[in-house]
This record gives sequence, C-alpha cells and structure tokens, in this order.
Amino acid sequence: MDGGKWADLAPFCGVLAILAAGAVCAAEAPVRAPAMQSVLDCRAVADGAQRLACFDKAVDAMAKAEQAGDLVAIDREQRRAVRRQAFGLTLPSLAMFDRGEKPEEANHIAATLKGAARNGAGKWVLTLDDGAVWRQIDDGELEPPPRPGQKAVIRRAALGSYMMRIEGQSSIRVHRDN
Repeated sequence: MDGGKWADLAPFCGVLAILAAGAVCAAEAPVRAPAMQSVLDCRAVADGAQRLACFDKAVDAMAKAEQAGDLVAIDREQRRAVRRQAFGLTLPSLAMFDRGEKPEEANHIAATLKGAARNGAGKWVLTLDDGAVWRQIDDGELEPPPRPGQKAVIRRAALGSYMMRIEGQSSIRVHRDN
C-alpha cells in the first residue's frame, strides 16, 4: 500500500484509536471529552473577565489534549467518510458517527465497482472503488456478470447481514472481507 492510501485511512485509524481508548457514546446524550466540556462550562461564568479567563484556560487545555492525541475533533464530512470506510465491518460501536444523520443514510452506501471475479466456490468477490472487498454469501446469480464502473448499493439487511444491488441486477447477500 502506498503512502497516499495510508493518508486516506488516517481518519479511520484515528477513530479506531478513540474506540480502543474506551470512548463512550450514549445514544441519548453525548458524553463529551473533559477538555471540550470545560470549554462549554465556561459559558455559565457570569463575569465577562472571568468568562474570558475561563475560555482561555479551557481552550489552551483543549489544544494541548488535541496535540497529545487525547482529543480528536472531526466534522460531519470526516465522520461520514469514516462511517463509509467502516460500513460492513464488525467494530465496537460507531454510534457517534450516526448522530445527526437520518437512519436511511446510515443504513446503506453507494459505490462503484472496481473489480469482480468468482472465487473457487463460484461466489462473486466484488471490489469497490474505495478498496472495500465484499464476498457473495448466497446462491444468487448475477447475469450478465458485473463489470468495473457499474454502480452498486449495499444496505443493511436482517440479522446483521448486507445486501448488494448492482445496477441492472437482482440483489445478492454479501459479507465484507476487509
């Protein structure tokens, strides 16, 4: 993998580091990092000079936490990119990336096929333009055979499974391999 590919995975790796460090995400109310909560708490200080001093101190602590890797801030587009890269993988809860999103946006992705081949068992192995590899796990047929450049939509299905529909084809049940 070349250096450019690693750069594309940087947001995803950062999220995994957060999860590995034990980040907790509640569905109802977000649990904020202490450095961020300190900044927000400064809004309650009534005196202007004391509020400014509070903000200065809290923002300095936040900058130090970010520099040390203890705090990672991402925007909506970065969050969507991470969710897309992780779609179909079995990982600890990524619910923090669904906050503010419509459920239908979190339950499917659209991509372009980069490659399609049959494995030794006669099942399709489909590579997407982002490098994700999906393997067919049902006995569905794809006729005509899928080809690079075709659009594919993958959606969550029952019992933790996924369905892929390639343009002009019936859906097949798939599993993400990477």
